[in-house]
Amino acid sequence: MYRVRGEQMLYAHSANSTGKRHPLVGHLRAVALLASEFARPLGADQLAYFAGLCHDLGKFAPAFQEYLRACEEEPERRRRGPDHKAAGASLALGRAQPLALIIQGHHGGLPTPALLNAALDSPDIRAKVEDIRAAARTAIPELESSDEIPLPRWAAHDRRAAELFLRLLFSALVDADHLNTEGHFRPELAAERSAATDMADLWERFQHHHRRFEGTSEGAVAQLRQKVYKACLSAAELPPGVFRLAVPTGGGKTLSAMAFALRHALCHGHQRVVVAVPFISITEQTADVYREAFESDQKSDRVVLEHHSGADRFDADEEDYRPTRVWARLASENWDAPIVVTTTVQLFESLFANTPSRCRKLHRLARSVIILDEAQSLPSHLLRSILDALRQLASNYGCTVVISTATQPAFEAIREFSDMPAVEMVPEPESLFKALRRVQYEWLMEPSAWGDVAEMLGRQRQVLAVVNTKNDAMALLDALDNSGAMHLSTLLCGAHRRRVIQELKARLQGGQPCQVVSTQVIEAGVDLDFPVVFRALGPLDSIIQAAGRCNREGRLSRGHVVVFRPAEGGTPSGAYRTASDITTSLFGRGGLDPHDPAVAREYFRLLFQTVDTDREGIQNLREGFDYPEVARRFRMIDDDTIDVVITRYGSPEERRLVRQLIDRLRQGDPGARLLRRRLEPYVVSVRARLEAEYQRKGLLAPIIPGLYEWLGRYDAVRGITERDMDADSLVV
Repeated sequence: MYRVRGEQMLYAHSANSTGKRHPLVGHLRAVALLASEFARPLGADQLAYFAGLCHDLGKFAPAFQEYLRACEEEPERRRRGPDHKAAGASLALGRAQPLALIIQGHHGGLPTPALLNAALDSPDIRAKVEDIRAAARTAIPELESSDEIPLPRWAAHDRRAAELFLRLLFSALVDADHLNTEGHFRPELAAERSAATDMADLWERFQHHHRRFEGTSEGAVAQLRQKVYKACLSAAELPPGVFRLAVPTGGGKTLSAMAFALRHALCHGHQRVVVAVPFISITEQTADVYREAFESDQKSDRVVLEHHSGADRFDADEEDYRPTRVWARLASENWDAPIVVTTTVQLFESLFANTPSRCRKLHRLARSVIILDEAQSLPSHLLRSILDALRQLASNYGCTVVISTATQPAFEAIREFSDMPAVEMVPEPESLFKALRRVQYEWLMEPSAWGDVAEMLGRQRQVLAVVNTKNDAMALLDALDNSGAMHLSTLLCGAHRRRVIQELKARLQGGQPCQVVSTQVIEAGVDLDFPVVFRALGPLDSIIQAAGRCNREGRLSRGHVVVFRPAEGGTPSGAYRTASDITTSLFGRGGLDPHDPAVAREYFRLLFQTVDTDREGIQNLREGFDYPEVARRFRMIDDDTIDVVITRYGSPEERRLVRQLIDRLRQGDPGARLLRRRLEPYVVSVRARLEAEYQRKGLLAPIIPGLYEWLGRYDAVRGITERDMDADSLVV
């Protein structure tokens, strides 16, 4: 170990719970090795190794060592440490200039080139840097090399390719730094991060699960699902790239896509499967399906990681090395699991983020199979940047991308994806849609009052009504005036939604009365089968998705889907309203057949011609490496949210558990990451811009930054509600 000035040891971090400090040189070398391992699939192991050696060089400064000692002597005193990034960033300018950005940003976030230059272009900084570099070279001789380390060829002459490459390399450095720091403060947690399994073992488990259900279902739908499954296995032998899984709703996409992914990974060496879905409710359901397949045989190792809104709320950008604040930075997932089920919001907002906690997992995308379930739900105003990132992941990082949906968007009409041929996993998908024509549509284009809609619903024993907004859901529930009516939306916490879905399935299968009012949260992937579905006029793809909840299993000769125009209803603004208008226009032309895939392609072609698919100007910002502004503008949901924990739902045991978890978080329990994950089923997201109003009304009590206890009402049917609050402004 390196000693300087006689017997003085230099440290990277203050003492852990056993009183042991973290040696600096050991930390730098360990981070370099781990970052190099993480960056190998990026073609950047040398760059990552050098970045790891350089990232904390500023800690050689006597002022930083004194700061660490002060943190130990007064652990609860808030203090900001001396800069420890500039020395490494300055050294990187000479050998691999782009590395300076990621080293400078490894705590506070990726900066702009201008901010980097301003941080390094100070006489005071330059003088300190030279002293630090001289000491560091003595301890780490390889820093003396002057050989330039080049970027990979695809990133050397394409600015947007370089921008994404640096973001992924930043991820590798941040994850390595956090894991080594975690190993110092809490080494026992390392065992909880990785699953002791591989793709061959997962494929064996999956086959065993699938064989249990082969032959248990009969009829045309079961035969079609088996045809889709076999086609996906055949397609898995094809080379990596972009694939389309165009299968009608109810055609078994969830399991067939996973079968493809596992076989494809075995054939081509992919390291994990990432499944991204549009809504948290589907994330929960999809994760449950996969857990049943992979974790039902008393397997104790973690296989399926379910990750959505809560895990990145622990961001801490300040230079604060008190143990509790170090742990705040460590409390986020790094996707170290063979199967990740997440939301498209989590995936893509992380992919265009700039903070360490959001970007930390991104290097795990390399050499992965990415399944975009219900891909038609991707926001049109961000499609150019999303598709550009997917194209680069497939072209440069060994990813295979599966675009899975019954309503395939015409992505090839968008510039960034026009040169990416997609392989059809199931040949002649049109024949599938013809074979699975399970519903007939009725279009009521004259405006209908809520009372009239409620009257029509009341005539049905089992019926689902899907509306465009949460306010509309509340209005229709009021009009129904039925104490037995049920409700699904993001006004309910996850545990509540799961139980509602379970009860719905039981009622439907048992032939019991069942009237349900829902928002679009039920449209994509929720496995329910109603004989009759009502859908408020909206985007064509949403109407088709709602119809997928009707006669899903093909038990009826035809299900009945009624599309109605609410006289008093609302329509979300922006692309949603534009898409609704295009649907109305297509209907006006006559002969609108939602069963025909060509109709969906025409609908999406018109939509992409009408809306600005780079409304926020993300692509130009990326060419300028403006990471902070890209992160600020790339929002798949227009408003930031905060999370509130529901303490008034569930059994007495559940409520006691939630209270215990909240109390431990408030007390600064160092296991914040795991505690936060356990609370996720009882969390609802609310708009951050209304936080002050919630506080004033006494509706929130802080737990930790970004997480609150909900003190308002929680209704057994409607969920999180307040009489004087608009439901749509309350919750995203």
